[in-house]
Amino acid sequence: MSVSQFGQLADGTPVERVAIARGGLSVSIMTLGAAITDLRVGGRGVVLGFDDLSSYLAHSPYFGVIAGRHANRIAGGRFRLDGNEVQLERNDGGRNHLHGGANGFARRLWLLREVGPDHAVLVLTSEDGDAGYPGRVEASVRYEIPPDGDRLRIVLEASADGPTLVNLATHSYFNLDGSPDIGGHLLQIEADAYLPVDEEAIPTGEVRPVAGTPFDFRRLRRIDDHGDDVAHDHNFCLAAVPTSEPRAVARLVGQESGLAMDVLTTEPGLQFYDGYKLAVPCPGRGGRRYGSRAGLCLEPQRWPDSPNHRHFAGAVLRPGELYRQVTEYRFSQIGHEDLTS
Repeated sequence: MSVSQFGQLADGTPVERVAIARGGLSVSIMTLGAAITDLRVGGRGVVLGFDDLSSYLAHSPYFGVIAGRHANRIAGGRFRLDGNEVQLERNDGGRNHLHGGANGFARRLWLLREVGPDHAVLVLTSEDGDAGYPGRVEASVRYEIPPDGDRLRIVLEASADGPTLVNLATHSYFNLDGSPDIGGHLLQIEADAYLPVDEEAIPTGEVRPVAGTPFDFRRLRRIDDHGDDVAHDHNFCLAAVPTSEPRAVARLVGQESGLAMDVLTTEPGLQFYDGYKLAVPCPGRGGRRYGSRAGLCLEPQRWPDSPNHRHFAGAVLRPGELYRQVTEYRFSQIGHEDLTS
């Protein structure tokens, strides 16, 4: 375990970085956005990131952050809560609200509250009126490597002093092979339905079966099976409500490395983004260039635009309630015979 200064903001405020490790897993987290800057499995880096803070500040497409107060999109940045209309900041093309606004949780400096050899806890306060949201929210994230040393466990919690929305999501971009793109990765998602979206990536309101579509990942298959014309940035419907304990919802396999990552979560939705819009203008970690589909996101969360669709898994948080999400990224090595069987 180590804590060091990763750099400074424009006003001179230091940004810290903490490194934790156990078994074959090591993780680095910075206080800006509570972001994972590096995740290594047996020494192999499996997430996209930068070597310096200035690149994160200028060019990061949410690499490794905790997105909130409400991750994903809200149409028009507008919704009704207890009969009152709420207008949020519209930071997505000037029309919609994305990831909590231009100064959402991903852009904020979190406080490092606790750190040990195998865990770190960061906290953040979001005041009433932040980006237009009602209510004051206290949020925390605990990154932990359990004793088996083969998984990263992330516990997100939040409470509020008034009715509001809270929908937090981890936003790491994964590439298990270190390949130029993730098209050859194998993916499985335990979802029978997904949310179609319009041209602005806003859910239409339909909950559509995946059967017979390019969004059917119920069996492990190559991501690029349907070619590069299919772009993935959709919510997969795992359940109607959160569960009390995390359960397996997805598996990602790097065919070159033989490294497998299982995703377990309590959340009712999983946003799969294949990184098709990536075009990072500066070098990434180790001088790598990040072009289209250089990495993918598997983001457990509540359903996007949920306050505008009564039948969606919602994100309303009230005083006295505890928002709690538990997500695990579990790693294993599989043999060549398992990849070809």
